[in-house]
Amino acid sequence: MKELTPMSKIPEIYGSMVFNEHTMQERLPSATYKDLMKTIKKGEPLNLEVANVVAHAMKEWAIEKGATHYTHWFQPLSGITSEKHDSFLDPTGDGRAIMSFSGKELIQGEPDASSFPSGGLRATFEARGYTAWDPTSYAFIKDEVLCIPTAFCSYTGEALDKKTPLLRSMSAIDEQAKRVLALFGETADRVITTVGAEQEYFLISEKDYAKRSDLIMTGRTLFGYSPLKGQELEEHYFGAIRPTVNEFMKELDSELWKLGVSAKTKHNEVAPAQHELAPLYTNGNRAIDENLLTMEKMRLLASHYGLVCLQHEKPFEGINGSGKHNNWSISAGKTNFLDPGETPMDNLRFLVFLTGVIQAVDDYQELLRMTVASCGNDHRLGANEAPPAIVSIFLGDELGAIVDALVDDHEYTSAEKVAVDLGVAVLPNFLKDNTDRNRTSPFAFTGNKFEFRMPGSAVNLADCNMVLNTAMAKSLKDFADAMEGKSGDEFESAAIAYIKETLKKHQRIIFNGNGYSDEWPAEAERRGLANNRTTADALPAYVAEKSIKLFEEFNVLTEVEARSRYEVKLEKYTKLMNIEVRTMKRMTRRTFLPAINKYATLVANEINEMKAACAGIDTSVQDQLLNTVVDGIKEINDALNELHAAHLAIRDLTDEQEKANKYAHEIVPMMERLRAGVDAMEIVVAHDLWPVPTYNDILFYC
Repeated sequence: MKELTPMSKIPEIYGSMVFNEHTMQERLPSATYKDLMKTIKKGEPLNLEVANVVAHAMKEWAIEKGATHYTHWFQPLSGITSEKHDSFLDPTGDGRAIMSFSGKELIQGEPDASSFPSGGLRATFEARGYTAWDPTSYAFIKDEVLCIPTAFCSYTGEALDKKTPLLRSMSAIDEQAKRVLALFGETADRVITTVGAEQEYFLISEKDYAKRSDLIMTGRTLFGYSPLKGQELEEHYFGAIRPTVNEFMKELDSELWKLGVSAKTKHNEVAPAQHELAPLYTNGNRAIDENLLTMEKMRLLASHYGLVCLQHEKPFEGINGSGKHNNWSISAGKTNFLDPGETPMDNLRFLVFLTGVIQAVDDYQELLRMTVASCGNDHRLGANEAPPAIVSIFLGDELGAIVDALVDDHEYTSAEKVAVDLGVAVLPNFLKDNTDRNRTSPFAFTGNKFEFRMPGSAVNLADCNMVLNTAMAKSLKDFADAMEGKSGDEFESAAIAYIKETLKKHQRIIFNGNGYSDEWPAEAERRGLANNRTTADALPAYVAEKSIKLFEEFNVLTEVEARSRYEVKLEKYTKLMNIEVRTMKRMTRRTFLPAINKYATLVANEINEMKAACAGIDTSVQDQLLNTVVDGIKEINDALNELHAAHLAIRDLTDEQEKANKYAHEIVPMMERLRAGVDAMEIVVAHDLWPVPTYNDILFYC
């Protein structure tokens, strides 16, 4: 266990392991620093001469901090991060060595790309791939390695990563937002999207984890009867944090602060053993890098305290799963274009951007749903703990009333903030906001940003932000094209008319009600909204003609790149499902059935011994127990055989979409049947004979 950072030292250590703007200004010549800032803040190209100076300063700084190696840190299509470590060592030929790092090594790397998923973009024997420095996301030192955030592409130039399309989408929204701002007589050096990622996770004991092969192999429990106490008492949310967990959180904060990650809020979540960490928002590209780094640190540091960090979306059935809320906005400098101000009805620029978001989410709802589709998230979405699989927008009372007024063309009366008196003299009054929170909404306006709540805890947020940015760029382009050549009163009148027409067209996506209600799916269907419940249903949206046209219009993805990503996601889904089924079958045959059979034998022997000891004794209770266990064994075997036969048939399919459909709609119900059979025996078999830790054991560790 590491010695924790005293509070007085936090300003000193914050960002100390990051080659950030402050460090650049200290270590780079003034001219080099200014050139680099033009690249970072305005998107201007970087020349090799500047890169050489930056590389030398970065190397010297890293060595002073104890680094011996460097790596191009990138995000392949697997969604996680990858790194290959090269030392700064450079032999001089006389038996000695110097430490060197050139601008070329900073700008470009050449990792072997053959073993990363590509969705058919290149053959296995075509191994060459390139990494390219992303100067807009700061380099940092992790485990004595200088990590340089980079994009990753193939030898022929296609993007093989998550970062490249994200950066392209940010360029698209920058270009189109500037066109809109020009109509208002405004300029900006650069328009960016900002993201704040709220990360939920579970912490459990390493000892329990080691005894559950389902957790080890799949990240979730494939079996397990509900615990005696779940989350119904509502006592864990914001409750006192376990001492062991608190120590983990302290070290996590310390490590993240050193890496410049603004970890701000930490607390217990709703489910037992569930927690959350939320940072402050930042540039969307950097925020996603920081979230991936946070997830990695969580997994690695947990072992210091005998814990395991679970980032699966639904590790335990019957209690809440884990999400990752994506708080998204658009800004330039200190101006947030989704801030309604004091009088949103009179804030025309805000209404233009708000309308753009509504149009984007409605037009590309299925594409947005696709970005959060995963094997794990299928178990979370719509489970009365997360938004449903239907995409809708929550605006709240005031914005909802504004939209209604614009659509119906009637006068709007502002809802003033109301002072709330708590009725206790020593407690202060507070102002009630005009916008409440709706935890059931997938895409909710929360004051000056939208909170996209559908992403699962394990997901890389690059995909959903790439789609959000590109769809919003399309909305802004449509507006700018329609307003071309207009100014003054003519522009204002045309803009208001455009807003009204667009809101009327897309009003169906706005839903301020309860997304968990039984009535909502029927209402959504009546409105014409999509309800793609499973990953298999959602993924085809990636390669729909409409989606490819959007990506190509803004140079975010080529058709080839989009289709490759669709193939990668399909393959990942079917591979994960295959692993889950294999694990279920193995555990049933080798873990659960032997234990249940052993218990049945013990009960049968007990009955025989009782009858031998006392002729005519009433063993009806024991007989009933034995029958229950024997019937349970039969049900488990029947379910296992059914699953096994279907699984063998699916593995021979060559069409990945067909395979995914079979898994989602045929195999999953069979898995649920097998689980139900085994779980029914958990509460019958003697506790000391049950072969794995139960939910009671796992969730309520000391």
